[in-house]
Amino acid sequence: MKQQNQRPTRRIRVGGVEVGGDAPIAVQSMCATRTMDIDATVAQTHQLARAGAAIVRIALDNEKEVAALKEIRAQTAGVTLSVDLQENYRIADKVAPHVDKIRYNPGHLHHIEKAKTIRQKVKWLVDVARDHDLALRIGVNCGSVAPEFIEKFPGDQLAAIVESAAHHCELMNEFGFERFVVSLKDSDPAKVLEANRRFAERRPDVPIHLGVTEAGLPPEGIIKTRIAFEQLLARRIGDTIRVSLTLPNERKHEEVVVGHQIVSDVNAGRFISVPNFGAGLNIISCPSCSRVENEKFVELAQQVKKLTAYADRYKITIAVMGCRVNGPGETDDADLGLWCGPTTVNLKRKERKLGNFKYDAVLPRLKEEVDKLIAERSTAGN
Repeated sequence: MKQQNQRPTRRIRVGGVEVGGDAPIAVQSMCATRTMDIDATVAQTHQLARAGAAIVRIALDNEKEVAALKEIRAQTAGVTLSVDLQENYRIADKVAPHVDKIRYNPGHLHHIEKAKTIRQKVKWLVDVARDHDLALRIGVNCGSVAPEFIEKFPGDQLAAIVESAAHHCELMNEFGFERFVVSLKDSDPAKVLEANRRFAERRPDVPIHLGVTEAGLPPEGIIKTRIAFEQLLARRIGDTIRVSLTLPNERKHEEVVVGHQIVSDVNAGRFISVPNFGAGLNIISCPSCSRVENEKFVELAQQVKKLTAYADRYKITIAVMGCRVNGPGETDDADLGLWCGPTTVNLKRKERKLGNFKYDAVLPRLKEEVDKLIAERSTAGN
């Protein structure tokens, strides 16, 4: 579906899909199945494609999963595949023959091969992409901004995100590579709006992938996403979008349906206004993916929402994260954070860890902490 008067970014090819320029806005999604479970991942890839996903993303964490990806690719011919390298950029050359696009996170490049510079690592990724006819996505996330930019812009996360993205674009220019898109994501739709507005002004030539990361459970997660997407798309900012909702696997395709509906509504001039949304309780939860180490994560997020409904008028943020990649960093800014491991849940208050709890034991302790926050804020008049 084509958006009228779209911002004239460059137009790039991702497999058989055109992104940017006057191309239709490409709605995409990501598999939540374990990549090693080939049958489930193939089935979900087709599920998302049938719902209208122009691009389907799969996460890989290590070289052991490459063989599974190869078989998934063989069984999903005709679907444009992107791969998320997570914290291990070194497997890019192994996955490249089996995908159409690679997403790397600038904030994860410093973790490994510390003797190499960021420039050297990005140059290698560009060479892999060029050799295998791939596109790249520079994916900057609020919870994993590269340390050098956090240090350079203390207390100004928005500046750190935008400058990190802009720096990697400059590296792409230096290496003569143009087949890339950029995403600047946060769980706060207001920050997503501002970060992408700033970046689009800075680099009007670069196609943008829009997303509100960890938007959470519907319907609130849909509302958060709309708040950012409607305003950005109306400004002609955004060339491909991903709606990130916490959903069980059988409903994962709803992300794609919602994405198409938002694009359709903006094109038709239909905007949904939610007065004072976000003024009270805010539950952030990631959309689940192959990194999730216990499928009870989605059920836990639903239980947290139900348990804390009584606190809806208090400005409290609770984050429920499903894995070790996003869990530790992206719960730090929440009043209370739960990040889920294989058998236990790490409960935090801001950056302070309160302990590990079994899945069936964490909720009563969470309620205690919510009650403490309510009492503190009632006393303080908040």
